[in-house]
Amino acid sequence: MKIPTNFVDRRNLIFIICVSIIIVVLICIPTGFENPELTENYQYEKAEVISVDNTNVNTIAVVTIGNQLVELKILSGKFKGQQFSAENVLNGQKNIDKIFKEGDNVLAVINTDESGNQVIGVRAADFYRSGIEIFLVVIFVIALLAFAGFTGVKAILSFIFTALAFWKILLPMFLKGVSPIPAGLILSFVTCSVIILLVAGVSKKGLTAMLGAFAGVAFTAFVSIFSSKWFMIPGTVQDYSEALIYSGFSLNLSEIFIATVFISASGALMDVATDIAASIDEIHSRLPNLPCKELMISGFKIARPVIGSTTTTLLFAYSGGFMFAFMAFMAKGMPFVSIMNSNYISAEMLHTMVGSLGLVLTAPLTAVIGAFIYGNSKK
Repeated sequence: MKIPTNFVDRRNLIFIICVSIIIVVLICIPTGFENPELTENYQYEKAEVISVDNTNVNTIAVVTIGNQLVELKILSGKFKGQQFSAENVLNGQKNIDKIFKEGDNVLAVINTDESGNQVIGVRAADFYRSGIEIFLVVIFVIALLAFAGFTGVKAILSFIFTALAFWKILLPMFLKGVSPIPAGLILSFVTCSVIILLVAGVSKKGLTAMLGAFAGVAFTAFVSIFSSKWFMIPGTVQDYSEALIYSGFSLNLSEIFIATVFISASGALMDVATDIAASIDEIHSRLPNLPCKELMISGFKIARPVIGSTTTTLLFAYSGGFMFAFMAFMAKGMPFVSIMNSNYISAEMLHTMVGSLGLVLTAPLTAVIGAFIYGNSKK
């Protein structure tokens, strides 16, 4: 891929190399929560359902329970081509139960002896989705590179870095009992810095966007902390939170919930800050002698429509999380005041409104920061 000359900047290339090295290091380091027992005598392979036996499956009203027997043909690994019988236990929980049919591709868990050559048992764990997941990732990468070119490469690096930072750093810190709010705030600052400096470059534009995002994230964290006390939402409102308690982890789930509020909003805040910084950079390139005050006024004018559209976008993004809950409450005929005061809906409202408040502040703050950075500099 040919790199455009405007990207061949020493500082940017050094920064890209450094981020790439950090990504490699993050890939190599363990999380500290690996469980060798889950892989020592187990192999996870793709399999096809050859036949099913639903004799012991019973449906009572809308609840399905029992044992489904499936015949599997292994499609990968050491036992490729061999067929095994497996059991699929149905507990009457539609959110976790799977009912397989002939022709389905499933993830088979093969239990072997210590030598790894003798099969002790086979279980159909879930539908096999890795193929379509990889396909979507490849399509995404191709489309991004085709449209954005070398900027797409930097966007992919930022995507990988953020995912690894959450998986290898933030989640293990939470599980080890590190204070969630400072840890989440620091990691939000780090990821925002890396993403912005990769995409916008190590420049005044990148500095403006980074400082604007910092201000927005800090304000959002502040509002999250105080709003959560007023809302009095328990940390167990999140899915799988009780599973962590039953697993023996002593965690401050309420603080983890607060951290998730401003972490989930940091991406939108970063986008707004980058948009405003890019606009101010373009104005300055066209009118380099424009004073600080005029740049600030122009930044405010740009920020207003950005705030209006982005807050609505944020509402759409979060609304998908509580759509089914709203439908369930509506189907029961619950009054609106009762719905809005439930734990789950209140938690989603906190996410939406705190993120929107952060957006409202981030855009003008970035305009002010950009005006001072660009307005006080000479051509």
